[in-house]
Amino acid sequence: VEANELTPDPSMASSDEKPVPTPASTGGDGGPPGKPTTTSTMLLDKGAAALQSLRPVKQMKQHVCTFALYAHDPHRQVETHHYVSRLNQDVLQCPVYDSDDKHARLIGVEYIVSRKIFESLPAEEQKLWHSHAHEIKTGLWANPWVPSMLGKAELDHMAGTFGKFWCTWQVDRGDRLPLGAPALMVSPQGERDGAVRPDLVRKRDQKYSFSTEELKVARADVEVPPEPRPGQADYWVRHHKGFAVDVVPHEMKRHAPFP
Repeated sequence: VEANELTPDPSMASSDEKPVPTPASTGGDGGPPGKPTTTSTMLLDKGAAALQSLRPVKQMKQHVCTFALYAHDPHRQVETHHYVSRLNQDVLQCPVYDSDDKHARLIGVEYIVSRKIFESLPAEEQKLWHSHAHEIKTGLWANPWVPSMLGKAELDHMAGTFGKFWCTWQVDRGDRLPLGAPALMVSPQGERDGAVRPDLVRKRDQKYSFSTEELKVARADVEVPPEPRPGQADYWVRHHKGFAVDVVPHEMKRHAPFP
């Protein structure tokens, strides 16, 4: 591949570059382009929902509202809604939406692992993961409508976990469809560049009628691992370098490996 072919196309970057203006990136009411759902499609959906198991979807047992920052630019921040399902006590998987209403857009996926599993990962892989201790302790990680006492044990567990979150739909950029490459996201942290904007927190608090500051006070006794950033997690905090994904041409493999 020639060097000039490796130059990323801005429209395919996970960075702040605005996509080329199209009906998928501008205009409308902010929702995706397309016609209203037809009656026949709605009937099919209802029938399928009644007849099919949808087992993976039904494993989502918990709604978490928190905030995420773009790894290449922590000043770009979004409110996120995780719908958590457990593969076991050490591995969770979460489709992530931009809201909790019925027209919410699926903006990415986060995988969450225990400290033990995280520490078993290679150093280069660890750089893609972030810790959750800070957002748990400061009340940013919240379970709307769930009583605090019910969630205490879960908070103690989650404070020692690590996540890898890929954003596939940059709604904060105004994209009306998932455009370009996925963007790696990171969690809020204690240093200045990792602080969540007060207006985002205030809007979330008003919506769910709770106080993030009061959650922070109530979580004073949440146990945090003695070393909050083992390995290479939260790489950007210590090195002030994030990660961005760009799509570049690549030679296709023309021969399948021998089975």
